[in-house]
Amino acid sequence: MATERIISGESVSAEEARANWALRPERIGQFVGQRELIERLRIGLEAANGRDEPMDHVLLHGPPGLGKTTLAHVIAHEMGANLVATSGPALTRGTDLVGALTRLGRRDVLFIDEIHRLPTAVEEFIYPAMEDHRIDVQVDSGMHARTVSIALKPFTLIGATTRAGLLSSPLRSRFGVAHNLRYYEAEDLLSILTRSCAMLSIEGFEAPALALIASRSRGTPRVANRLLRRVRDYAQVRAQGKLSVTVVEEALALEGVDTLGLDELDRRYLRTIGGTYRCGPVGLEAIAATMGEDAGALEAVVEPFLLQVGFLARTRRGRQLTADGARHVGVAAPAVEVVVGADGERAAT
Repeated sequence: MATERIISGESVSAEEARANWALRPERIGQFVGQRELIERLRIGLEAANGRDEPMDHVLLHGPPGLGKTTLAHVIAHEMGANLVATSGPALTRGTDLVGALTRLGRRDVLFIDEIHRLPTAVEEFIYPAMEDHRIDVQVDSGMHARTVSIALKPFTLIGATTRAGLLSSPLRSRFGVAHNLRYYEAEDLLSILTRSCAMLSIEGFEAPALALIASRSRGTPRVANRLLRRVRDYAQVRAQGKLSVTVVEEALALEGVDTLGLDELDRRYLRTIGGTYRCGPVGLEAIAATMGEDAGALEAVVEPFLLQVGFLARTRRGRQLTADGARHVGVAAPAVEVVVGADGERAAT
């Protein structure tokens, strides 16, 4: 999708990535939210530091913008270790990892973002590195080919992915800690926004104004901080820098963000199903063709939050609006009822 979405969990530019970096916590005690995961990490880190060993390999999965990269840096900082970062798409061959792995010092951290996009050859190459701290490199080829085993210093691999279902079972099983990051509660987002205000030197704000931003941030810290920066700019130009509830409402209305944090693409998606297809059920490809959007992008960046807030149901026959989803965009409620079965799957009756 070519249009920038202010409520997207993805980082939209290098400039924004730098701005977000300045707001990220450095220590585990500064991290807000994800309490179960933080407690597991706190115990693992304390135990590893006490034994002077690397922490178990960690797999973090969940929607973008929830803090997977931040947690990787927090873990490295807590271990007093260096972090080497790369991504799945950047590793096309097993030998692409040789330089990174051999440069790692004892207890250092290797962070692989989008780890679900690792080619099979690279996966198989990294297995002995994760388990036995060695890599096997083939030298020469043909009848003269031989394999050289290179010893590695003990390290921690942290993998991050938004598509955990695409990870192979052998790779997933090699992680000692695997955790799904969930959307944040409004009170946690409020705490994050309050801290961000202090770091951005925003003084003229009202607590209800920050709470309003938190409620429209789709449970995502990256979105919350992005909205805060947009509201700050609006307040500077139109309200002498004062962040009041009225100013926040005006700024977010200008950005097209409604009371639940939905933008125009979300609403167009809902209107397409509700209007063109009478609330469904309808296949994703048909929706994408009608909207002129990419089906994979709709599935990855639009549907997760609509499912989370209960506006959309994935049934065996396709996508369908719930009564709440239809009401939100002002279309007639679906003629069939959407229920959740014993297996957790939604179905139309």
